[in-house]
Amino acid sequence: MPARPRLKKMKFKPLSSKGLKTYSIKDRQSKVKVEDFAALKPAGCSFGDFLDSLPRILAAKDFKAVVSAILNAHRNKKTVALGMGAHVIKVGLGPLIIDLMDRGVVNAVAMNGAGVVHDFETAFAGVTSEDVDKELGEGAFGMAEETGRILNKAINKGAKSGLGRAVGELIERSRFPYKDKSILAAGARRDIPVTVHVALGTDILHIHPDMDGAATGEASLFDFKLFSSVVASLEGGVYINIGSAVILPEVFLKALTLARNLGHKVENFTTVNMDFLQHYRPLTNVVRRPTLGGGAGYRLTGHHEIMVPLLYAAIMEGL
Repeated sequence: MPARPRLKKMKFKPLSSKGLKTYSIKDRQSKVKVEDFAALKPAGCSFGDFLDSLPRILAAKDFKAVVSAILNAHRNKKTVALGMGAHVIKVGLGPLIIDLMDRGVVNAVAMNGAGVVHDFETAFAGVTSEDVDKELGEGAFGMAEETGRILNKAINKGAKSGLGRAVGELIERSRFPYKDKSILAAGARRDIPVTVHVALGTDILHIHPDMDGAATGEASLFDFKLFSSVVASLEGGVYINIGSAVILPEVFLKALTLARNLGHKVENFTTVNMDFLQHYRPLTNVVRRPTLGGGAGYRLTGHHEIMVPLLYAAIMEGL
């Protein structure tokens, strides 16, 4: 066995701080100031007082900036568009979004394919969100007869008018007992674009015998083109992504590049990602990349069932 080489021993001594250069804290640029601190408010204060009491620091500061951007866009008749995952519907936030649509604050909504399922089931039966763990073992997951049959029939029949409008008009014309809770129906009623962006094979509708891939593809492609026109109008407006980690961020980015390629100016606008986990695609495709040339991107982290009502209440207070 060869002898180990002798290593040179490194000698270290404690570093003295004698002679350290200092400055006065009063001359330093600081990120936090006492005037930005949270304010104490008495019990029973208004929601506006509560908002004013939030510290003007980090996420609270961003929250206020997002509210201000939405209100400014609304007052200046600029587009406010919402992209959303189905979880937003599952946690009961449809009525808030519908009210913002009715008030003219939200001018367009985009959702993934699962959003159609939960929106329809809510309107049709007043229930949604099955127990996947329980049903999957017996192969019963996604097998609700009415959901598969009625939705596929509507999509197949109305493919040329877009998936969102086809289902929205079905629900709006129906006698479903809870159709007032349907975002899709509200879009049809108000003539507000509610577009649906489907990834084939991801939704329970796709396993039913009435599923027509060509019709679904045609309907969703129509909606992509319609959504692209919404994105083309976002200059000075706001785009909010709530709870979609992959589909909507990807669709939004492609719609944005299409709009810009065709000569539409979409540079100075606000983007927001709201989710309880911040994922790569929303942060990259919604918050950062679209606003590199101007505007501002924000991320608000928290559970939808808390954050969206807070945003809604702040908008109502501002209106």
